[in-house]
Amino acid sequence: MNKNALPSQKGEKKRNFSTFITDIKSLFKAGVLLANILPVFTGFWLALHFSNQSFMENLNLFLLTIIGSTLVMAGALVINNWYDVDIDKVMARTQNRPTVTGHFSLPFVLTIGIGLSIIGFILLFFTTIEATFYAFIGWFTYVILYTMWSKRRYTLNTVIGSISGAVTPLIGWAAIIPGIPLLPIVLFMIIFIWQMPHTFSIAIKKHDEYKAAGVAMLPVVRGFEVTKRQMVVYIACLLPLPFFLVQLGTTFIVIATILNIGWLVLSIRGFFTKNLLKWAHANFLYSVNYLTILFLLMIILV
Repeated sequence: MNKNALPSQKGEKKRNFSTFITDIKSLFKAGVLLANILPVFTGFWLALHFSNQSFMENLNLFLLTIIGSTLVMAGALVINNWYDVDIDKVMARTQNRPTVTGHFSLPFVLTIGIGLSIIGFILLFFTTIEATFYAFIGWFTYVILYTMWSKRRYTLNTVIGSISGAVTPLIGWAAIIPGIPLLPIVLFMIIFIWQMPHTFSIAIKKHDEYKAAGVAMLPVVRGFEVTKRQMVVYIACLLPLPFFLVQLGTTFIVIATILNIGWLVLSIRGFFTKNLLKWAHANFLYSVNYLTILFLLMIILV
């Protein structure tokens, strides 16, 4: 009996561990978290480059900045999961989150979110006051102004939420250089503007789910045509930004401009598409690759 039970027990443990890992990734919104770490690193890397400082000489500062900001962002995302459990139960895309399935209790999730946030801020405090301040702006905007106040009430929730992601390069930059010159401000603007069409494409794809959950996303409240027009406007606003980053070189400006024009063309095609969901998904994929390519280029080309 024991010999027959051992493989079954091992299989059960393996399934439980796999479920636990899946729950952790879902709780921390692993994809969103990773996407926000890259701009922090980019801001840090560019600040090192333009201040003629060595990466290895600032390794401890780098670790404090990356780990601290990651924990702060993770804490904010976990608190978002805790607060949004009621609408997550309604939306198919979020029904497997551990807060919904009950794999993690809500008090436990809230404790984790607050704990990670506090530890992250403590670590960032050992970098610079400016970096800690920008991290707090991002945390406060996402948790309080977006999650708890605007998400369910106003279509401007996307604008408000975009601030939290846009401060990430400022955190990395301010950890090295006090004050914020034009370059990191442009990085802020790129991410801020980028998040609008990126989020709108998701909202179009998941229109019915957001509507059922009562989330005031633009396509739900104002319709698809208004959302398409706003996407075109926001993407068009990205066009001049690379030209403010002449320090990064001509190659960057050319590639960034090509990416901007390609995205603008794709967004305009939305007015003529017969398959709205396919078009929205294409915009989503383009937006994810757009930001990744752009910020990797900044690191590679300097």
